[in-house]
This record gives sequence, C-alpha cells and structure tokens, in this order.
Amino acid sequence: MANHLDLEEQEQLDELKHFWMQYGNLITWGLIIVLGAVAAWNGYQYWQRSQAVQASAMFDEVERVVRSGDVSKAERAFSDMRDRFASTTYTQQAGLLVAKMSYEAGKPDTAKAALTWVAEKASDKGYASVARLRLSGLLMESKAYDEALKLLGGDTPEEFQALTADRKGDIYALQGKKAEAKAEYLKAFKAFDERSDYRRLVEVKLNAMGVTPGPSESEGAGAATAVGNAK
Repeated sequence: MANHLDLEEQEQLDELKHFWMQYGNLITWGLIIVLGAVAAWNGYQYWQRSQAVQASAMFDEVERVVRSGDVSKAERAFSDMRDRFASTTYTQQAGLLVAKMSYEAGKPDTAKAALTWVAEKASDKGYASVARLRLSGLLMESKAYDEALKLLGGDTPEEFQALTADRKGDIYALQGKKAEAKAEYLKAFKAFDERSDYRRLVEVKLNAMGVTPGPSESEGAGAATAVGNAK
C-alpha cells in the first residue's frame, strides 16, 4: 500500500515538474507583469497625491499674491505652477485667476496668454470652457471676431452650451450677421433654465432684434420658424 502511494506521489510530482518546465517561465513573467502594474499604479497614485498637495500650496500663494495686487509676482507664480504642476486643477484655477487680474491691470496680452494655456491644456473640460468663453470676450474687444468664433466652435460640455451660444450671438451681432445672431440667441434662450436671469437677458437681445420668443422656443420647437419670421 505504501509503495502504491509512493508511486502515485511520484507520478504527481513528475507531472508537476513537467508542467512547470513547460509553463513555469510564462507564469513567472505573468506574475511579474501583474505585480509590476500594481506597484506602478500605487506609485502613480502616490505621485498624484503629492503633486496635488504641492500644487494646492502654490495655489494658496498665487491667491495671496493676487490679493496683494502684485501682477508680476502673480505671473511668475503661475509660470512656476505651469512648469511643475501643469496637470493639476489647481494650476488651471490659477490660470483663470491670474488672467482676470492681468486684464483688470490693463495687461490684456498676458490675460490672453493665461487663458489660452488653460483653454488648450486644462484636463478639466469645465475650466477649459470657462477659459474659452473669457478668451473669446477678449478677442471680441480686439475685433478678432473670426478667431473668437473658431475658438468657440469645438466640443462644448452641455452645461456651457447656452453660454457659448449666447457669446456666438454677440459676435455675429457685432459682425452685422443678424440671421446668425438670432439663431444663436434662440439656441441660448432654449438652453437656459426658465428661471435664469441670463435667459431674460437673452430675451432682451432677441426683442431688440424684433424676435419675441414664445412657448415653442422654451420647449425646443419652432426656432427655425421664429428666425424666418424675424428676418
């Protein structure tokens, strides 16, 4: 009986050796890849947390400098954040903050540069949309209407579509393109919440163009008819 068990164990051992000789390297490399991926993911998560903490501290510094009114220092702090923590939302917030400060300080070119960076580099679509809207406003002031429209022509998150349509309407109105302006204002009017003050402002713009948006526009129907009647 003992010999029989010994033979069975030996056979199993031989099968195991054969299996390991055939697949051992493959299994080992598979484990190395899996464990390496886990380690890399944990390392990346740690790096992201570290970046966020450092970026947060730098953003606090940018806010402090902005409150002090020192434009040059704020620009340098933002430039440092871009170089070190470009992927963090803190840097995108800092860009919007510094752009606003620069514009109010009479430095529109600096404001444009900061907004352009946020619009092109921001990982957060919301911040990118805000930057595009603000930048389009600066382009409107310099009468770069086609450039402003091109800037607003990309993909826009749903929550920013009404504001984008309204801004396009403003640009078309300044270009004297009334039909296009009316179409964009109607689009904005439909997209804004009925209780929104901004919606009332868009309605005033439409009224000034001879358009009185009715219930059909509120429900998203009949916009084309209203535009046709208003031409």
